Amino acid sequence: MTRRVAFQMDPMESVDIDADTTFALAEVASARGYELFEYAPEHLAYNEGRIQARVRPMKLRREYGNHVSFEERKLIDLATDVDVVWMRQDPPFDMAYITAAHMLERLKGETLVVNDPEWVRSCPEKILPLDYPHLMPETLITRDRAAIDDFRAKHKDIILKPLFGNGGAGVFLVKAGDSNYSSLMEMFMESTREPVIAQAFLKDVSKGDKRIIIIDGVAVGAINRVPLKGETRSNMHVGGTPVPTELTKTDMVICDAIGPMLKERGQILVGIDVIGDKMTEINITSPTGVQELKRFSGIDAAALAWDAIEKKLS
Repeated sequence: MTRRVAFQMDPMESVDIDADTTFALAEVASARGYELFEYAPEHLAYNEGRIQARVRPMKLRREYGNHVSFEERKLIDLATDVDVVWMRQDPPFDMAYITAAHMLERLKGETLVVNDPEWVRSCPEKILPLDYPHLMPETLITRDRAAIDDFRAKHKDIILKPLFGNGGAGVFLVKAGDSNYSSLMEMFMESTREPVIAQAFLKDVSKGDKRIIIIDGVAVGAINRVPLKGETRSNMHVGGTPVPTELTKTDMVICDAIGPMLKERGQILVGIDVIGDKMTEINITSPTGVQELKRFSGIDAAALAWDAIEKKLS
């Protein structure tokens, strides 16, 4: 019997087929004989007790400019018409994102949702590391200007960033004596009611920000993302260059500490960020880096993720 998977994602036609992790996941599923569907969060509905989505059946091919074709959109019941739902839309982690997770959580016991939406909505990527303070840089989360001033006075150079941002957007290095500090604080406080996150600046970021891929609680490999000259952000969205790297003993200490928690919470595909010997984020929403890892090392994390899913399905 053919298995079916629905990807809740940003539009497939706009992805980079050489870099996009969701494309890699869908490509492996297609090779294994899965029937593929795609829909966006706005096509998701709770309707009188049923969780539905207006999906596009799709077929993939690794052809530039012609990598996907769709059939007409149709309404399906996610509890009965598919075997797996992949929640892969990009953040920001806002109320729309959280609402989608709440809706998909209602499929529990009927359809496997990856990553488990109950924990996706409960584990924002910059807050989940707080359970492991010994593994992360010195961190402050607050809207209290005096507390941020004191933190800056203590650590001199700090990173300021939105608590629920993504892709390196809104991340600033504030050095001791930086005259832009007050303006940045005004911008943060006026643009949102959320706290900001401040962290002690890690000088090792110049050597790269390592993305470690964890599958069902086990670290399988890593890539390093080296920032552009004069840039502190290493995210590939803002020009960071992926390069090969290896897992170190320090990396494994971090992964061994968090792996059991991730497995217990149904987080099949996770990407953590490590600078030097410190973990800065645990990405469980829509982690990237799978294609780069395969290109550099031959490790196919997408296939390993599907192996873990199929073990759960069976």
